Amino acid sequence: MNLLKRLPWPLPALLSWGLCWLALALLLRAGVGTLAALAAATAIGVALSLLGTNWWRRLLIGAGFPLSLLLAGGLALPAWGWLLPMALLALIYPLNAWRDAPLFPTPANALNELPGVAPLEPGAKALDAGCGLGHGLDALRQAYPLAELHGIEWSRPLAWLCARRCPWAHVERGDIWQADWSGYDLVYLFQRPESMPRAMEKARVELKPGAYLVSLEFEAVGWTALAKLGGTREKPVWVYRPIDGASI
Repeated sequence: MNLLKRLPWPLPALLSWGLCWLALALLLRAGVGTLAALAAATAIGVALSLLGTNWWRRLLIGAGFPLSLLLAGGLALPAWGWLLPMALLALIYPLNAWRDAPLFPTPANALNELPGVAPLEPGAKALDAGCGLGHGLDALRQAYPLAELHGIEWSRPLAWLCARRCPWAHVERGDIWQADWSGYDLVYLFQRPESMPRAMEKARVELKPGAYLVSLEFEAVGWTALAKLGGTREKPVWVYRPIDGASI
């Protein structure tokens, strides 16, 4: 999987599609039903799409196999059968999740500098709002090994997988915008520029005094950052303390 992720584009997409076609052929040869074989091959493509480095590459990897199958016309399916691959994609990437951030993994060491500017007491609660597969939770655990970590993810399959990847965290399926942030000492986000104003307003209204809002890569425009950390070469870490007035 890591090798596939490191390959130059579009090789990851081509190899993923090839694996889907191979899986389909093997399943059909083994006597598996057409729809079941299509569902399994598409699920492989959707799973491999998680390796894409940005949202449009993930979409191409995940949707490429069913689209190529449709264009090839090589499989007899009822008209409704072509809805199955799209349903699987929608299950992994719900429409409202695309409005925020479909799946942007946090780099492993991106949050290591956080404790120096945003110290947390042992047992403090930190939330990864939109935790995906748990990469942000991994990074938070590395930075705050004694904190109580929580994750919220809208996609049910991703939340299920994250809970199993990160059994040491409290992971739940839910809407980060409906969740109450007032009980957390730190809320971590890796969203999109378009969703930052909504996050800023929610943090201003709900975060308790002394709590931190941390954003990877994207700045809370109009607020004064408590710190801007190196993170990674292309993704700085912005640290804010909205209720203390240090950010406004």
